[in-house]
Amino acid sequence: MKKIELKFENEQGRTVTVALDHPVEPVDEAAVNAAMDAILQENAFFSSGGDLVSKKSARIVERNVFDIAI
Repeated sequence: MKKIELKFENEQGRTVTVALDHPVEPVDEAAVNAAMDAILQENAFFSSGGDLVSKKSARIVERNVFDIAI
């Protein structure tokens, strides 16, 4: 399953990750950047370390799990 992870820095300087399933591909970098700006502007999320204050990074993560018969 693929996820998009949006990473922000909070008031304490710690990294806060917002992960969403099934990202649209190919990724529109401008749209991701705009969405992260909107999250910061609207103060949409709060973390235990305070408000989100800046963008840190964004990435697509894919996890594959394969069962092994034993």
